[in-house]
Amino acid sequence: MNFFKAIVAAGLVAASTSAMAADVTGAGSSFIYPVLSKWADAYKTASGNAINYQSIGSGAGIKQIQASTVTFGATDAPLKADQLDKSGLAQWPMIMGAIVPVVNLEGVKAGDMTLDGATLANIFLGKITKWDDPAIKKLNPKLNLPSSAISVVHRADASGTTYNFTDYLTKVSADWKSKVGFGTAVEWPVGVGAKGNEGVSANIGQAKGSIGYVEYAYAKQNKLSYTAMVNKAGKTIQPTSEAFQAAASNADWTHAPGYFLILTDQPGDKSWPIVASTFVLMHKVPTDKAASAEALKFFGFAFDKGAKMAEDLDYVPMPANVIELIKKTWSSDVKS
Repeated sequence: MNFFKAIVAAGLVAASTSAMAADVTGAGSSFIYPVLSKWADAYKTASGNAINYQSIGSGAGIKQIQASTVTFGATDAPLKADQLDKSGLAQWPMIMGAIVPVVNLEGVKAGDMTLDGATLANIFLGKITKWDDPAIKKLNPKLNLPSSAISVVHRADASGTTYNFTDYLTKVSADWKSKVGFGTAVEWPVGVGAKGNEGVSANIGQAKGSIGYVEYAYAKQNKLSYTAMVNKAGKTIQPTSEAFQAAASNADWTHAPGYFLILTDQPGDKSWPIVASTFVLMHKVPTDKAASAEALKFFGFAFDKGAKMAEDLDYVPMPANVIELIKKTWSSDVKS
């Protein structure tokens, strides 16, 4: 059983035995799950208090926080300012990371294959159906590509990872934009669905000839063969911390109402093309103020102490000036 399956099986953190500890619950994004689990474990050691989080997808996380069944929600598909106001929610970015295409093809190791946006879109549109298609061969002249069928794997649940992935495909493919579009859930032209980054990772790991998309930490931890990508500048880029940071450096959080900002297809020679953020959602006037206050202590701990943990999993921590801005948001918006 790998690291992430073990966490899913056992639960993120056992419920606190302390009668005095606030019951902090969260749900949503599977994109943030690997680093949130590390933060929660470190916070439990430091404070004795548990953070109980369910990796159920961004769409479900939004629904749970709107219904006040959890202390916080987490989503990779940010809500716009009017949506936040309607639900009485505060929102801020917690971490940035990358989405990578992953393949299971004999003899193809991580980073061996290169794809560009148009080719990736055509695979997920079902227009490219064989691994030795001329478009793939042109990008990979040194690879011995089989004539076998491509098996597409996508998310089955409402997913912020899907939101950002399809947002990218919409930007690089007019065909994708007109036929499918973007969102947390779309009408996929081809492929089979799997639940969560965990489910897609497991499916790709088992199915020969498959391709999917996952958060980079899942690709690394599950030893999946991620691809290189041709970015907006026309440069072939491997998924690295440097490439993620290059894309994230263009983010102007200060002038984004409700911190609404999408980081796909950013300019720059070194930029990875599919970078995303996970956003935390909390009620401005929570029903359980003690749990809300404890959650903010946890997020403050993650910002102050969790950067190295995030970098170890190849996430991009929020810049110091943005963290300062976010903490002011807590003071003004969250009444806990």
